[in-house]
Amino acid sequence: MQEKTKIKLEKLKEMTNKFFNSIFFAIFICILIVLKTIFFYYDTIMIREQLNFDIIIGTISFVVILLFICLALPNKTRFYTIFIADIFISILLLGDDLYYSYSSSVLSVSQITNLQYGEEIMATLPMIIDLRHILYFIDIIAILILLLSKYVTIKKAEKGTKTQRILRVVSCAVAVLIYCFIGNKYTVKALENPYNKDLQIKTATIYGYHIADIQSAFQIKKQAKYSNREDMEIAYNELKDDYNVKYGQSNYYLEGSMKGKNVIILQLESIQEFVLHKTINGKEITPNLNKFLDENIEFSNMFMQSYSSTADSEFSTISSLYPMENGMSFSRYYTNSIDDIFSMFHQDNYTTSYMHGNYGYFWNRGNVYSLLPVDHLELKDSFEDISENIMGYLSDELLYKQAVEKIKNYDKPFVSYIVSASSHTAFTLDGLQDPSKVQIDVGKYKGTFFGNYLESVNYADYAFGLFIEELKDASLYDDTVILLYGDHNGLEMYNEEMIDFLTQLNPDINDVDIRLNYIRVACGMKIPGIEHLEIEKPVSKLDIKPTFAYLCNLNDGMSLGTNMFARKDFICLNNERIVSSRYYYDGDWFEIGTGNLVDLNSLSDDEKELLNEYEEDMRTELDISKSINIHNLLK
Repeated sequence: MQEKTKIKLEKLKEMTNKFFNSIFFAIFICILIVLKTIFFYYDTIMIREQLNFDIIIGTISFVVILLFICLALPNKTRFYTIFIADIFISILLLGDDLYYSYSSSVLSVSQITNLQYGEEIMATLPMIIDLRHILYFIDIIAILILLLSKYVTIKKAEKGTKTQRILRVVSCAVAVLIYCFIGNKYTVKALENPYNKDLQIKTATIYGYHIADIQSAFQIKKQAKYSNREDMEIAYNELKDDYNVKYGQSNYYLEGSMKGKNVIILQLESIQEFVLHKTINGKEITPNLNKFLDENIEFSNMFMQSYSSTADSEFSTISSLYPMENGMSFSRYYTNSIDDIFSMFHQDNYTTSYMHGNYGYFWNRGNVYSLLPVDHLELKDSFEDISENIMGYLSDELLYKQAVEKIKNYDKPFVSYIVSASSHTAFTLDGLQDPSKVQIDVGKYKGTFFGNYLESVNYADYAFGLFIEELKDASLYDDTVILLYGDHNGLEMYNEEMIDFLTQLNPDINDVDIRLNYIRVACGMKIPGIEHLEIEKPVSKLDIKPTFAYLCNLNDGMSLGTNMFARKDFICLNNERIVSSRYYYDGDWFEIGTGNLVDLNSLSDDEKELLNEYEEDMRTELDISKSINIHNLLK
């Protein structure tokens, strides 16, 4: 009996070795790569959609190219080539998957310059990685076990026959032909949609996207539509003239009303709009922000302009331009000339300052703001009390308290741009010395990423309340214009606990609601003499600089945004999305409210023309901004 078992095991080992040393192993791995890629699609871009046939065919085409390349190789080389390719592709898919959870975007080769800031993403990793992600590596683990146990031995191939050599040449030729006639078509499709990565992947596959991304990185100057300032300014002036005719008139008569007033711009880390005016287990999540908004102006449709980087939000705010890929505006293009908000205020002899509770090396802020006309650059080493750090940053409470002490001594009028950080991912509030300052019970969400988020937002709100009191005690509150806004989302778009929370508030929530919730951030403004006002029209970070120019009677130079009190009823996002008062564009038009796909044939000619104008204006804005950034056209 034992002898029979031994013989069977020997036969099984022989068959296994034969399989691993044959072309069928390469075919098997390629099938697994296709399945992993389909899993990736369902876990990211197709999370709420059906997988279309074209993306499957495209994916198979790229994998077949890999297969024919491997078939052209001798045995041992073939095995290790396909195995290493499997490892590389699995790591790539996992990286794209995790980054998509983090920022609703996939990785780009251009982000290699941002590896020094990787701790921001790594801090979030434990909360977004899941057991399902092991599916990318099950086959690799099994193969490694078989190799290390020497159950499988890869044999070096004998010298090939003439026929085999011919077949290898034919395999190479077939691989090249498939890429030229099919694979390249998908790569070109990706280049047709340079701003919308979801659309690139849906039309070009994840592999077509990455090939196009690498090509673009080496030819980045060719991506800019305008290579000289004169052509760019012609397009810019035409756009702004058109906007002035359509939207120039303000809904409110505030022009120049804040001239000479003090200004505070407060950027709140990861504060999304949906937490405002909400309760959990009987307590308000953001009582102090709610009070501020109830007493002042609330912009209920402020949308982020960033790839989930605080630096991108800051760039949009100070420049009224769209940020480049994931923080590159601060890391790669920081020496560019821009018509910045600090220069704008200097026109009227304002004292300018920037404050952040981290050191200058993080997101290159020390270099960025040193090149701008910032009179007082207050980074972490500028503050005397750094005894409490949350998530590695100076706690909001200590930041705000010392910020007011510094502001009191500035020559007036002043503009102070303050960036908070305590509600930073991964929202664990590590370093908070008094946990009782979190004053909500998140109940069933305790210990989840969402629960941690709500607690960190509640602490940020607590610190904000102290900031307002400090300003009042210093007699700075009444006569100061204060704008606050969330820099970007805190949670991934389809966080399960968040959707559960939102569904309890609105059982009829649809997919468009969720997409807009992801990009909508808190925003409010205090203007002395103006009582509560809610403005529902869409606005974005690009609109902040022109708004202050309007209020304080200043020249904002070149700005792609518009005054937030004007009548422009749509905004564009840097990933080729559009939000209007009625519609949302993401490759297709959707009706806000119902979430239904818009049947363009059912619209009136005027409505169709309006949507076409939105798309044209969006592409013009994005082309102008990208050209300015890449070619430094404001130099």
